[in-house]
Amino acid sequence: MIESRMGVTVRQMGGYQVYIPKPLPPDPPIHFDDELQALLSEADRALARLDGMTTVLPNADLFVAMYVKKEALLSSQIEGTQASLQGILQFEADMIPADDINEVKEVINYIRAMDEGLARTKDGIFSREVLQEIHRILLKGTRGGKKEPGKIRTVQNWIGPKGSTIHSATFVPPPPEKVPVLLEDLEAFLNADDRIPPLIKIGLVHAQFETIHPFIDGNGRMGRLLITFWLCRKGILARPLLYLSIYLKAHREEYYSLLQEIRFEGNWESWLKFFLRGIRDVSSEALTNAQEIIRLKEQLLDTVIRENAGGLNAIRLLDLLFKKPVVTVPDISSALGISHQPAYDLVNQFEKLGILREITGKKRYKKYLFDGYVRIIERGTGTSE
Repeated sequence: MIESRMGVTVRQMGGYQVYIPKPLPPDPPIHFDDELQALLSEADRALARLDGMTTVLPNADLFVAMYVKKEALLSSQIEGTQASLQGILQFEADMIPADDINEVKEVINYIRAMDEGLARTKDGIFSREVLQEIHRILLKGTRGGKKEPGKIRTVQNWIGPKGSTIHSATFVPPPPEKVPVLLEDLEAFLNADDRIPPLIKIGLVHAQFETIHPFIDGNGRMGRLLITFWLCRKGILARPLLYLSIYLKAHREEYYSLLQEIRFEGNWESWLKFFLRGIRDVSSEALTNAQEIIRLKEQLLDTVIRENAGGLNAIRLLDLLFKKPVVTVPDISSALGISHQPAYDLVNQFEKLGILREITGKKRYKKYLFDGYVRIIERGTGTSE
């Protein structure tokens, strides 16, 4: 226990106690033992390998876009939302998704918040105003839409199991009157020019943000978004490819326990080791997925040539699918510059080979899913297992 790092608990008039953290960085500073130093090196290397892999992907933009969708799904699932990657793709293809439309919209909002945040933080400093705008996009028109999207909370919130009260809560964040100052301190730390390794710094920031819990709803998702914004802004990632939600979902209890150890024992080191393991493991998984996609392209190219499934147009259709995983016959006709019947014949060939799967169930206006690609991306979301 390092008491000098611990915040204070203050009893309120209602009989409950709130927690007020100390500003960052921790004092005394983080102790870099051999394990922490090794994990930092491993996480740095894994991120660098992942970032470099995007230069040889069949279509890096689609890979990034699909990974953003995956993160949006997983981050929303942590908060109780149930949706699938195929449901998101159906919604984006102007279809009625099989999933609950309201839950799909929550995931779509996360994607929009990611895009807006990356644009707003690319060159400028992090500010409370930017975070509030991202939060507004995140919650607009969803179940959290009545919980003051884009506004710093003015009421007390708490964290605990369903049905818990503020008196039985697992954790009660700072009182609302303390939140603005705590956010100012966090903003100053984020924008400070210091020698703290970037992965360590964003690990500190994420935990502090979750402790402050500045919004009535959506704090977990905002805290996870911050990680990606920071890494892209610092140039550690050229593209937004690191998403920790799959790791945090798999280790949820340990995640919450380590945050509590920071608050009530001053144990930042154990949290940072957990955080760096997550970066290392998630980066390695994303790299594996990227390599699988490269192999998928090679295998399918061999298949269409071996099966004589449409000649040059079949190869061009493969290229299209690695840019657009849901297509129609008119899409193919337009993109390849061929008439309707040859496009229709190509689709039939790709269906027979198991490359495309019809997903509307209609006789007309059919849409087709690039199944193999989607299966690689959706692994770990609960929809492919």
